[in-house]
Amino acid sequence: MVRIILVDDHRIIRQGLRSLLESQSDIEVIGEAENGHTAVQLVHEKQPDIVITDVTMPHLNGIEATSQITRLFPQVKVIALSGHSDNAFVTDMLKAGASAYVLKKCLFEELLGAIRIVNKGGRYLSPEVTKGIVGNYICLLSESKDKPLEKLTEREREVLQLIAEGKSTKQIALQLHVSAKAIEANRRKVMQKLNSQSIAELVKYAIAGGLISLE
Repeated sequence: MVRIILVDDHRIIRQGLRSLLESQSDIEVIGEAENGHTAVQLVHEKQPDIVITDVTMPHLNGIEATSQITRLFPQVKVIALSGHSDNAFVTDMLKAGASAYVLKKCLFEELLGAIRIVNKGGRYLSPEVTKGIVGNYICLLSESKDKPLEKLTEREREVLQLIAEGKSTKQIALQLHVSAKAIEANRRKVMQKLNSQSIAELVKYAIAGGLISLE
């Protein structure tokens, strides 16, 4: 059973999401919050598996709330559900530790898919969000003669691709027949060589370098 807390300052949105989510036999909504402060307190009390949160809210926004939740409760995953597709909002949420960014205009099936991916340790971005971020990033890369992926070893590029595909450390370790510690070491080296601060940036490098595609 996936235990979820809903965070949105609009009660009608929370009610609608609760109704849809509770129609699934493997999902339980264990709490609701109307702002970031309440969300952090509720996570402390309820210890959910996933928090689904809006980005712009009064008192404490979703970005700051996500940062606190992922820092204080690293086992809790956060999914951003927002009407904003702006790169700034997306990037800030991912830097804060969100595992997924889904647009509110999506179909319920997309949100449901994101929940299942995140619950298994993966990451998810709505296609429109991904194209926007990657489009800007590719433009920046095209202005430079540098080819960042050439700095990586063959194994590091392999790990980068699997990370970009949403695989968890454990899944990558099993696929490559090495320890999780070895994969963590590879990931740190990749982030250092690419001067990346987040998984989102690694995904952009992987797409720009042709390791994975948007399709």
